[in-house]
Amino acid sequence: MQENSNILITDKSSDGILRLILNDLQHKNALSEIMINSLIEEVNLASSDKSVKVIVIAALGNVFCSGHDLKEITSARVNEDGGEKYFKELFTSCSNLMQLIINTPKPIIAEVNGVATAAGCQLVASCDLAIASDDSKFATPGVNLGLFCSTPMVALSRNVSKKDAMAMLLTGDMISADKAKEIGLINDIYSTDEVTNQTMKLAQKIATKSSLTLATGKKAFYAQAEMHLSNAYEYTSRVMTENLMRDDAKEGINAFIEKRDPDWQDN
Repeated sequence: MQENSNILITDKSSDGILRLILNDLQHKNALSEIMINSLIEEVNLASSDKSVKVIVIAALGNVFCSGHDLKEITSARVNEDGGEKYFKELFTSCSNLMQLIINTPKPIIAEVNGVATAAGCQLVASCDLAIASDDSKFATPGVNLGLFCSTPMVALSRNVSKKDAMAMLLTGDMISADKAKEIGLINDIYSTDEVTNQTMKLAQKIATKSSLTLATGKKAFYAQAEMHLSNAYEYTSRVMTENLMRDDAKEGINAFIEKRDPDWQDN
């Protein structure tokens, strides 16, 4: 287990699961400038690391992620421009992180065991999958502070219905894990004691698949979602054809026919 700037712990298992654990309890695991940059660095490294099959983003403490560090934001107001340049750079960096999570070829799972608010809720929504403990809670409370959660809205509105997203954004109310699952923000709920174990089981199951196939599918999933229906089918038909020409597809189909486990070569 290694530490990145002391606030982000990295832990890679022998079966290819990389855990990135937020560890800034003093600031409620906020997406500070250094936390964002640390996450970007680790996800970038994992993207090109063939030994990493799946990434899990977790956290220590009872707050998964509180969003941006409001004290850090407030301190920037003493700058000559009132903090405008800093604010632009901060939100650009955070947006880059969220897009990186989508664009990296590795599946990323959020393991939520606590409160996820504002950009912390955005982080959960940006991950490919999300598992939460039964006492976890979620909110986009910016409206209560005079700062609408506009960037979190991007990820939120792409994961839940417009009405559910607007209810969270306009009220700022905290929702339970049950409600989060009901609206599609998270996949599953487990007890606090079981959430890590169940998340790792899921990660290990995914890690047994062909990395090439996972990367192909993840890229295609997000690309087709933004397309017109006919364009989406044209695009995914091309992707499937290209996929079928790869060695892992040949191996997987042969293994199925021959009733044996596949031997993935990731090519």
